[in-house]
Amino acid sequence: MLAQEEGHGRASGIRGRMAELCYSTGALLPLQRVRAWWQKDLRILAYHRVMPLPDAATFDFDLELISTTPERFRAQMLHVKQHFVPLRLTDVAAALNSGAALPPDAVVITFDDGYDDNYHIAYPILRELNIPATFFVSTGHIDTGKPFGYDWLVHMILLTTAPRLVLPEIDMDVPMPHERDLRRSLAGAILKNMKSIDAMKQEAMIARLENEWQMPSNVRPQDCRPMTWDQVRDMHAAGFEIGSHGVYHRMLAKLPRERMEEEVRRSKATLDLELGAFSTLMSYPVGGDRAFDDAVMDATRNAGFQLAVCYICGTNPQPASNRYALRRLPVERMMSPGWFAAMLTLPSLVSYPTAHHESTREQVHV
Repeated sequence: MLAQEEGHGRASGIRGRMAELCYSTGALLPLQRVRAWWQKDLRILAYHRVMPLPDAATFDFDLELISTTPERFRAQMLHVKQHFVPLRLTDVAAALNSGAALPPDAVVITFDDGYDDNYHIAYPILRELNIPATFFVSTGHIDTGKPFGYDWLVHMILLTTAPRLVLPEIDMDVPMPHERDLRRSLAGAILKNMKSIDAMKQEAMIARLENEWQMPSNVRPQDCRPMTWDQVRDMHAAGFEIGSHGVYHRMLAKLPRERMEEEVRRSKATLDLELGAFSTLMSYPVGGDRAFDDAVMDATRNAGFQLAVCYICGTNPQPASNRYALRRLPVERMMSPGWFAAMLTLPSLVSYPTAHHESTREQVHV
């Protein structure tokens, strides 16, 4: 069983209490056996960053992208190895191509974006435990080393001395709070609201703030930077899969059709060239219901990708109803060992349901 080595992260609410109860009473293993008999589905775990939890008062980037700590990640991977069947995503594609069934309790490990802590922390643990994983990288950020736009936006909001935050792009004009926790809440609301507008308008808004606040993003901050191509090639040579996460982490469905198709093709061409192998796997940047649509899936298929994952929470039936929209189970930093174990065993009962965003707007309170 996973070790309860950290005191925080205990699940709350009915789902959380159910998860902890099943875990603490030892009920998960028999429940898993029963579930594997009647429901044969594929679980895909989604991670972003794996790193020690920083001090929120001094960490100048988005805490929400930290999926777990190194200690918990190792424990999670040991749990997967002991109680499930770790697979490569290409194994899933091969099974879909041949019509073969996947083994019961199949689990795939995936990472989005391509942060360098994936290489320094997650990769050595996975290699030591001999667990396969897929790392989806945004090729343009690997090329330049620049931080991701959303990360830099949060960074600027946390550090700017501007008295107000004026964002006509999303009809927002509010005083800038002094307290850091309020700034983090404000940044989270902005990230949610801005994802409803065109992808190029999002980039233009961030670039405008960089210029107005004199905070250019042409840097490689120690606490938030992408991997290098040498690191990506090292992981690929060790047998880990590298997939596309677009070029500049743009929401593909929020791009004009031709630009979206070029983004998909260009990301694949860059991966093929840098790795000396054909890339067949895609993860849609952002990945929720606003980030991809039928046109994006068609472009992904036409570019030569065999399979794609999104960020909508859930598992996937066998055979998959849509190999270009495979659902995943997000792993979040406050998950206790019991919560994580229960999510894998009873995903529909314990994991977070994905919100639909088309008609919602985050309210900002300062």
